[in-house]
Order: sequence, then structure tokens, then C-alpha cells
Amino acid sequence: MSSRTFPITVRGAFDGLTDGQRAELLGAAPEHDMLRAESTAEGHLAYDLAGRPFFTFRFLDSGGAEDDVLDATARAEPAAEGWLAERGYGCKQLRSQAQDLSPAPPGERQRREAARAEAQD
Repeated sequence: MSSRTFPITVRGAFDGLTDGQRAELLGAAPEHDMLRAESTAEGHLAYDLAGRPFFTFRFLDSGGAEDDVLDATARAEPAAEGWLAERGYGCKQLRSQAQDLSPAPPGERQRREAARAEAQD
């Protein structure tokens, strides 16, 4: 059974932030820059609170079966909501989207690396 990789995106909006919470998030904004967003197992939060109240969490999960993407998505949304709740940040309009990358054809670099590996064998 091959391993499948699932990047999962959880989007939502901050809700009911106090002035202190807003200032805290704005102060931490450089580490949550949308341009530096990455998918991680723990989830990576990205936002531009100065421009709009929306955020994105990017998770990376994996599984062996095609249906595992559903389980991974089901874990991501509560994980994002829990991270926010632990810090006292309200949220609304959560929605999740996952993608199974296993059917994607290998890119040019992956094909070159595979050819090199075969040539060395």
C-alpha cells in the first residue's frame, strides 16, 4: 500500500476579537505572513489582519487508502478551531478543502531524480 499525501486547507474568519487580541495578532503577523505559508502536520496559520479578518490554516497529512483524505479533513478543522480557542480567538465560517496528491504525475525534477536513481542501480 502506497502512502498518499493530503494537503488540507482550513479557511475562516476571526470573530469577536478584542483590541488586545487584534494587537497581539498584528504583532505576530510576520510569522504568519501569507507569502510564507506552508503545509505542516501541526498546521500553519497565515493571515493578513491589517487587510481583512480572514485566516488560513494549512495542514499536511497522509494515509494509505484513498478514503483517508476524508479522515484527514475531519481532523484538520477541529485542530484549527482548537488552536484558536486555546488562545481565546473566536472564529466563524470554517470550511475545509483537501487534495490527494498521489494521482499527480511526477514533475520534471522528480523524473530526473528517478532516472538518476535507476542509472545508479
